[in-house]
Amino acid sequence: MNGLRRIIWGLCGKIPVKNTTPKPRSILITGCSSGIGHCVAHGLKARGHRVFATARKTEDVARLDAEGLETLHLDLDDSASIQQAVKEILMRTDGTLYALFNNGAYGQPGAVEDLRREVLRQQLETNLLGWLELTNLVLPVMRRQGEGRIIQNSSVLGLIGLPFRGAYTCSKFAIEGLSDTLRLELHGTGIDVSLIEPGPIISRFRANGYAALLANIDRDHSPFQAQYQAAEKRLKKQGPVAPFTLPPEAVLRKVIHALEHPRPKARYYVTFPTYLFATLRRLLPTRALDRVLLAASRSEHRR
Repeated sequence: MNGLRRIIWGLCGKIPVKNTTPKPRSILITGCSSGIGHCVAHGLKARGHRVFATARKTEDVARLDAEGLETLHLDLDDSASIQQAVKEILMRTDGTLYALFNNGAYGQPGAVEDLRREVLRQQLETNLLGWLELTNLVLPVMRRQGEGRIIQNSSVLGLIGLPFRGAYTCSKFAIEGLSDTLRLELHGTGIDVSLIEPGPIISRFRANGYAALLANIDRDHSPFQAQYQAAEKRLKKQGPVAPFTLPPEAVLRKVIHALEHPRPKARYYVTFPTYLFATLRRLLPTRALDRVLLAASRSEHRR
């Protein structure tokens, strides 16, 4: 019964969290202006942790500060910004930091053949290289402490690919591989690496993706004009459009476990689609899985 209960909790995006008072930890979170980062920052602060909430835009940093969070400016595309943020945090904490939640990212829509080199480079600068630089800056601190947590917010698209998401999928597959390697390299150091793998979550992710589509994809001269028209309609819709969409609190519960549990998991699935596609990837031959993914994509464009 306990095993069945945990499966049900998992499909609902939940992990039971004990009501005991957790040991206060310090954690740096990127991408806190909205969605998952905003929810996790407030949720961990409410549990007594010292949260350093960061955002790229000055107005978002000011708003987060007004909400009572300890804030800093951090732009993942700017090495100087990353280095300054880490330096400031270590000044405030006397050189310590227990955890990092790499979350700040965006999704660049578009068919692979419509991606220019500079567009893919920008996707990787934000979603991969900024995370790498930030992680490598805090790891020496965690090594000196003999403990720490690196929590990476990946995606179901770090497990499977879907049409017109090549840039984002590329960045998430890369994060998965980088994190798996890092976990092995940190074995025995007291530093744990966990991947959070959400499916559809209520956030501004779709709106930001729509802006990236308009800015970076030449839709008028693409062989996928019809698909882009359908994608624009979907991206402009208000509210959840994908089945099994969960609120960001579903991710918060997994981050709590990854941060507080003495033996955090290597991977945390969030939402039914992640459980489903992760299972199908293990069970189905590649061509059979392709048919499932193509059917899911066609269904998405009809919504």
